[in-house]
Amino acid sequence: MSTLNEYLGQKREAVLQRNGRDPRTVEPVKLRAQVSAEGRSGVRRIRIRDHQVVSDSPADFAGYDLGPSSPELLLGSLGSCLTHIFLIKAAELELPLESLEVSIEGDLDPRGGKPGYEKVPFFPHNIRYTAHIVSPADEHAVRAVHEAVEQWCPILNLLKQPQALEGSVRHTRSAVR
Repeated sequence: MSTLNEYLGQKREAVLQRNGRDPRTVEPVKLRAQVSAEGRSGVRRIRIRDHQVVSDSPADFAGYDLGPSSPELLLGSLGSCLTHIFLIKAAELELPLESLEVSIEGDLDPRGGKPGYEKVPFFPHNIRYTAHIVSPADEHAVRAVHEAVEQWCPILNLLKQPQALEGSVRHTRSAVR
């Protein structure tokens, strides 16, 4: 089994090659996800490319706890993105890593927005992360990677600087009433 540092060598080669592409030959990528709710359980089946993730609610919210909830997936997505960008920036800046783990926490108050709690957010908030890094590098090198991650992590920056989002409904009337 290879070490994280061996992987960082491979990551560095890939990053240098990717960064060396002529910008005139690179096209924007369309990201897509399809989500369906299943009958009898309400489980949400998320399909992204050839992958599938199941999302569910805990029992106290009429779920079967068959997978993480949507807010938990949001934190997981942030953690995955942060970890990936830490790897990329460590590879670019040649920061050796013996181990890397990112912990994400957030608060979700079920009382949020309800009478008496109108000012309490009903969405995940107070989101915070800690990157646990084991490296022989000095604090300055680790700080440089952290600063690069803060600048370049797409999901982190999306959450810090939300984008416009549109929604629509396409209603097909069924025969059953």
